[in-house]
Parts: sequence; structure tokens; C-alpha cells
Amino acid sequence: MTEPLGPGRHTFTLDAEDVGDRLDLIVARRTGQSRTQAATHIATGRVTVNGANARASFRAEGGETVVVEIPVPPGRDVTPEQIPLRVVYEDEDLVVVDKAAGMVVHPAPGNWSGTLVNALLGRGQALADGGGKERAGLVHRLDKETSGLLVVAKSDRAHKSLSGQIAARTVKRRYACLAWGHLDTERVRVDKPLARDPNDRTRMTVRPEGRTARTDFVRLARFDSVDLLRAELHTGRTHQIRVHLASIGHPVAGDDTYGGGGGRKLLDLPPKRHFLHAAWLAFTHPVTGAPMDLRAPLPEDLRKSLARAAGDPGLFARPDALEYFGFYSESQ
Repeated sequence: MTEPLGPGRHTFTLDAEDVGDRLDLIVARRTGQSRTQAATHIATGRVTVNGANARASFRAEGGETVVVEIPVPPGRDVTPEQIPLRVVYEDEDLVVVDKAAGMVVHPAPGNWSGTLVNALLGRGQALADGGGKERAGLVHRLDKETSGLLVVAKSDRAHKSLSGQIAARTVKRRYACLAWGHLDTERVRVDKPLARDPNDRTRMTVRPEGRTARTDFVRLARFDSVDLLRAELHTGRTHQIRVHLASIGHPVAGDDTYGGGGGRKLLDLPPKRHFLHAAWLAFTHPVTGAPMDLRAPLPEDLRKSLARAAGDPGLFARPDALEYFGFYSESQ
């Protein structure tokens, strides 16, 4: 996942999508922040258009250069905590964690403790400075109830390289999910822009003025009520897989936010758990240049749910049920 742009200087050129729109709307769209935050940046002189300050009511004609200075937000101390983590790879520059469902990635209002960053600091290790102390070392995120692989930079050189790979879309992030119903074809590409829901800032939605978002889905198995899918992100917007599947009428099983929460007992899913797992992560090591290929089998709760969906109790006993369905095959 992509989240709002972090502190720093951000430059972009207005294009046809922006023509006629107000500056506060454009800044909100381009930075991923709320319109109120965008208006505050403009009012406090942190936004220029072609080198000059402009009002929030400025209307774009196209071709203008906009610079936004996002300040470092007032923070608070992040407390190291002794929280068990499943580390699948680590060296002096990075650590890859198989995050458990229910864990928030970084501290924020309402979740100042118990997060992945708290847990990493509790291991007594340094993390890259990028993103500020609350987001130390982070280059991408996973939703709270999404389990699976997440890479964290321990050094600034690793953070810079990994962030560049994410921006260049060369990092392969593949997820296993169960989606309600059945896709019309074995492969589906969803290419729909995403933005914050104007009626509920905790949700994302498909909107023409949103940020570009693309997900490729491959059906690995078809069961009575759900499809087992491999989802590959080509962008990393907040809640991207969940919103894209809901937009085509096949929400992620167990996803209460986007319409997939019904029938939870049918799949033996625990409360507040959706069937979405970051199972496969591939990237170039930021220092050595070595290819990194990391995999995380389904956790026990999702193996149990998959076995129930498939009507095959034997799947629960498999150490990696995804391999059985060809999840890791490049030919899929």
C-alpha cells in the first residue's frame, strides 16, 4: 500500500485531468491528503504554482508546475515494545517480516502502541530515518487485518533504494485472497483510479479524479462460493485489492468494510479477519543487488478457511497450501 505523501518537497506538473479544478482539490488528489490539509498547506504558503503562491480557489489551465512542501507533523515518542515477530529475512540493511493479522504497521492516533514499528524498535535495532520516527524504515504498508510479507529498511541507503524500486514498480507484491462469487474469466485486470471516499475518510473508493491504480488477478481455484485468487499489485494504493475486487462485484471474503463480511461462518473465518495474505515478495537487494524472493505460507486461520472453502480438510495439514494450487508459478 500507497499512503499520503510524507514530509518533504513534492513537485508535479498539472495535466488534462487537473484542468478546471481548484488548487486545493488538486493538491489533495496528488498528495493523498485531505482537502482540509491541502487548504492548510496553501493558506500557510507551502504551495506554489509556477514559483508563486496561489489561492485555494486557483483554477488549473494545465501545464503549471506545482510545488508542495509537506511539513514534518508534530509527533510523539515511539516506545520500543517486546512484541514477538516472525522475521523471514534480515541483514544489516533490511528486515522482512511476516506480519500477523490484527497488527497495525505504524503508530498513529488511536494506535500509539502495539504496532510493527514499536515491535521492531523493541528488538533493539536501528531503522532508517525516512518517513519520520512513527514510520521509521517503512517503504510500504499492509492493512491491519492483512497478514504477510513486509520489508523494512534498517539503513538510509536501503530506504532510498527500496523506495525507488516501489516507485518504479519493480517490486513484485503478490497476495492470496478468497473472493466471493466467480470471476467471468481466469484472468482479470482492474485498472480503476482510487481516492478517499468523500463521505467516509476511512474508506477508499473508485473515483475518476483518483490516483491511478492497477491490479491483476489470476484465478487459481474455483470453489462452491468463492474463487481463490492471486492478486498482483502494479500500484500500491490504500486498500487497493479490496476496493478493486469490490468494484467488480467480488469482495474479499471477510471484508466488512467493502461488502465481503457476510457468510464469514461459511468459511470459518475469525471475527474481523479478511482472507488476504501477502504471500510472495520479490525485489532487488538495495545494497548487494542480489535478487530477493521471499514467501510466506498461509497462516493457520487462513489455511483452515481455505480447507473449508475447498471442502478438503487435508489442505489444512499442508505446510504451504498455496504451492498446491500453483500460486508461486510464474506461468500462472
